[in-house]
Amino acid sequence: MEKRLSKVILVGAGPGDPDLLTLKAIKAIEAADVILVDDLVNPDILDYAQFGTRIIPVGKRGGCQSTPQEFIERLLIAEARAGHCVVRLKGGDPFIFGRAVEVVNGISSGLAAPASIGIPLTHRDWSQGAIFVTGHGKSARSTPDWETLAKLDMTLVIYMGVARCAEIQQALLAGGKSAETPVAVIQAATSSSQMQLITTLGELPVALAASSLGSPSIIVVGDVVRCASDGASHFALHGARAETICF
Repeated sequence: MEKRLSKVILVGAGPGDPDLLTLKAIKAIEAADVILVDDLVNPDILDYAQFGTRIIPVGKRGGCQSTPQEFIERLLIAEARAGHCVVRLKGGDPFIFGRAVEVVNGISSGLAAPASIGIPLTHRDWSQGAIFVTGHGKSARSTPDWETLAKLDMTLVIYMGVARCAEIQQALLAGGKSAETPVAVIQAATSSSQMQLITTLGELPVALAASSLGSPSIIVVGDVVRCASDGASHFALHGARAETICF
């Protein structure tokens, strides 16, 4: 009997909409014997798996009960050694780990979320670049230098920042970012449950607390938020105005 080639493939499922899967991602899912899937992956994406494929939930959510990373890694190795084609299916674009892994990139929510409501990350009048940054680090030393980032004329795209939005806001204001800077918060981007909040940096914590938005969300900080499409937001700066819009 021919020995089957085992492999581990780290696949990005994109921000939520199954139509945003790459063809390579679909082929990897179809070829999988075992799929280890994150909580943030749209369940409809698993329709591409073959009948009999084992689907193993290995959710990792901040503030929630999560599957330990060490367990996931041991399981990946064990399944590969058993001769299986293993897919680790992650939301957005996957983080690359290890050297014995094939990576299939996905569309990051940091790109898809602002685009879904017409926000460009760069604009010739307002921003010549964008910075993708996590809302928190594992320690104080690895926490982003928000005051330095505030001084740059670049769009800030913040992942995992909802729980610490008040701290982030204060640090950006301390760094010189104007309280009138437009901000968008987009939850569950590209999915049927997508919602977004359009507000200002000065009003961000209060507006977010008053909304029904939570994690996972992308926070976009910068004047480019003014470009949010009329059908999605009707953005205007009128004091403490903030809007929550549902698709």
